[in-house]
Amino acid sequence: MIKFYDCATAPNPRRARMVIAEKRVDVKTIEVDLRNGEQFDPDFIAVNPNCTVPVLATEEGETLTENAAIVRYLEAMYPDPPLLGRSPLEQARVAEWVWRSEFEGLISVMDVLRNTSKAMKDRALPGTHPVVQIAALAERGMVRGRRYFETLNARLARMPWLAGDSYSFADITAFVFVEFAARVELIPDEDLTALSIWREACKTRPSGQV
Repeated sequence: MIKFYDCATAPNPRRARMVIAEKRVDVKTIEVDLRNGEQFDPDFIAVNPNCTVPVLATEEGETLTENAAIVRYLEAMYPDPPLLGRSPLEQARVAEWVWRSEFEGLISVMDVLRNTSKAMKDRALPGTHPVVQIAALAERGMVRGRRYFETLNARLARMPWLAGDSYSFADITAFVFVEFAARVELIPDEDLTALSIWREACKTRPSGQV
């Protein structure tokens, strides 16, 4: 059976968890408590030396440690419903909006969290090496996050889902960003109505509550 190393409170494993839910894949979930440092336990380091989640251990014996790899594997193994696009144009749109949501959205929130949280003092970057917090990066992250809310709203005012007419991994990635941003008090303005409508639609999906 496929093993999935998860953390219920972290955004990146939630992306993989949502893909698993959409595709209704039967996996054995192993919870890794990041708050209590279980990612640094020797047993988990043996699974993933980078000390990060998610991790998907496939039935073929391969260990996948990045969302990009996990979703591609699951898409190939369980093609219905498709989450990486049906047509060449949809596939290109998914790739573009996943990238934008990662680098304009998720990274901005992580910059705020990792550079302000007392629990992450000297752990501003993942891994075992100490990295000091930088207040200016947190300030920049808040600005980037707000700007990306506006970018998402403009896109979703034109089409129901980020890649067009179908829900995709791009929506999953953006949804996780919007939901997790509240952890650092980064919340969309009420006048971003298209973003609000899309967010409620995401919540009705099989993956919306995982």
